[in-house]
Amino acid sequence: MAVLVGLTVPLAVASPAAAYDDPAHAYVTNIDDDTVSVIDTKTNAVTTTIPVGDYPIGVAITPKGGRAYVADNRGDSVSVIDTKTNTVTTTIPVGDGPFNVAITPKGDRAYVTNFAADSVSVIDTRTNTVTTTIPVGDGPFDVAVTPEGDRAYITNDLDDTLSVIDTKTNTVTTTIPSGGDGPGHLAITPNGQRIYVTNASSDNVSVISTRTNAVITTVPAGDLPNGVGITPNGQRAYVTNLNSGTVSVIDTKTNAVTTTIPVGTWPRGVAFTPKGDRAYIANQLDNTVSVIDTRTNTVTTTIPVGDAPNGVAITPRTVAKPNSPNSSTSS
Repeated sequence: MAVLVGLTVPLAVASPAAAYDDPAHAYVTNIDDDTVSVIDTKTNAVTTTIPVGDYPIGVAITPKGGRAYVADNRGDSVSVIDTKTNTVTTTIPVGDGPFNVAITPKGDRAYVTNFAADSVSVIDTRTNTVTTTIPVGDGPFDVAVTPEGDRAYITNDLDDTLSVIDTKTNTVTTTIPSGGDGPGHLAITPNGQRIYVTNASSDNVSVISTRTNAVITTVPAGDLPNGVGITPNGQRAYVTNLNSGTVSVIDTKTNAVTTTIPVGTWPRGVAFTPKGDRAYIANQLDNTVSVIDTRTNTVTTTIPVGDAPNGVAITPRTVAKPNSPNSSTSS
């Protein structure tokens, strides 16, 4: 909005969008105090802390930003957070030892990896109930859904494979060798063509073609790579390295590491703002989140959060406040 010098303009004349829009918020799971920290990405301050289930690890947000789904590892459940009120509205029983969550592009289903049960729970997000359970590989760790929503990819940490699920039938259609030891987190490029998988025990990242379901190449990373996220424009992958305390930045065109960024101690989850101008990194042993300017690839600020932060997810768009002209009835 332009500033009109010499005129007194009441704030009420602003458009409803200007009056009610909120900035994107980062949701950070804190595994040792069973909470989620909510960060205002405009101010980089924690605005609230939400109690959830026992040992929260993964977190995912619905496409319209209305709800966050949190995997409570020791509670064998998923906590559902209303992001407008920042309260838990329901808790969903799932399999044994849930690790991570992914939401379909339509927002109608959530896929949850159950590490100790070797299965994936499928949640209907309209009813918040488990509709089916899918057997997968040994130690399912992370899950990502393609942009088209037709497939879900699961990393199986203990047998070095990926399970590919057809989301129409909710059956495993193929199993892919991961190309490394100890596959953990994974991320799919925005165009849906490639998957980046961190292999903790072999200190590298596998690049997999979704067309052939085969490994194209492996990229050396830091010591014990863990989290991975891809910028919204698809040009770079950011990989957290636990033992190195760094983030490796991979150019997805050349599949080479272009820079390494020092962050906090034992960095895990990574998520980007909707514009992709910043990356938020959860540092588990520092109880902090590092904010990286992705234009300069430098840490611009460090935010104290809860005890042992792990997963990070950021609302994909602004979420209007309740009862505002911009509020949406869907999530």
